[in-house]
Amino acid sequence: MRTAVGLLAAATLAGATACSASDQPAHASAPATVAASRRSVETFTPLLQQALVNVKGKTFTSAIVAFPPGASALPHRHGQAFVYAYVLEGTVRSKLDDKPVTTYHQGENWVEQPGAHHVLTENASRTKPAKILVVFVSDTGAKLKVEDPTS
Repeated sequence: MRTAVGLLAAATLAGATACSASDQPAHASAPATVAASRRSVETFTPLLQQALVNVKGKTFTSAIVAFPPGASALPHRHGQAFVYAYVLEGTVRSKLDDKPVTTYHQGENWVEQPGAHHVLTENASRTKPAKILVVFVSDTGAKLKVEDPTS
């Protein structure tokens, strides 16, 4: 099963990077850096966004999320999107809802069910970068990431 999932991730990445510019959304050409003060943050680089013609109202989106050494994401949700994540490089720690923190190494993967609360996502290393391929199946037009409100 892990081999099949890894092949799916590799095929998705290869297919997405081979697309012509006309197949990609206008914002796919420039990485988006999540802004925050006094902490290292992740960079989200969209690869491919495509409406699913056989599933009305749903869109497939793939992206690379890069974490510099010590970087972490703010707690967030992905709305009603189904999310698949595959570690391309490094080691990432993740915590969903009230489940324990899990550490994922290069070649490992996880899924996030619609509505899941992503409490922790961070690069486990203070010296080496980490990178993940993230695939979303979301409602067309929905935000892919909504950070928790700050209080």
